[in-house]
Amino acid sequence: MSERRIIVHSLEHARAALEAAAALNKPVILMSARGIASFMGPLWFRALIDMARAARPEAKCRAVLDCADEAGTVLAALRTGIERARFGGPEETRARLDEIACQIGASVEAAGPYEGLDLLDTREPERACHEFLARD
Repeated sequence: MSERRIIVHSLEHARAALEAAAALNKPVILMSARGIASFMGPLWFRALIDMARAARPEAKCRAVLDCADEAGTVLAALRTGIERARFGGPEETRARLDEIACQIGASVEAAGPYEGLDLLDTREPERACHEFLARD
C-alpha cells in the first residue's frame, strides 16, 4: 500500500487528511508547504501534526517538514522530534544530515517536485482528501 502525499497548511487541513485516511484505512504523508520551516518553525509543524494525530490516532501517517536549503533548520527540526525533513541544499550536505537523522530514527529526503494534493485553496479539504485517497 503506497502512501499518498497531501500538502497541509493548517490544522484543519491536517485533520481533514487524517480523517479521510482513517475512514479509508489508507496511509498518508502529511507534507508541509515548501520552505515553511524557516517561516513558521519546526515546533509549529510538530504541534500541528501532534494535534491532528491526537484527533485520529488510528490513521496511518507520516509527516515531512520542508526546510528549503537551510541545514540549521533541518537540525532544529530533528531536535524537536520531526521524523522526516526535506532539504533542498547540496546533496553532500543532505547526506550528512540524513546520517545524523538516522541516529535518532528520522530521515532527511532530497527536495524534488512537490507532488500530491495541495489543500491551499481547497474549500472542502476533507472531501478533497477523501476523493484523492480513494483513487487507485
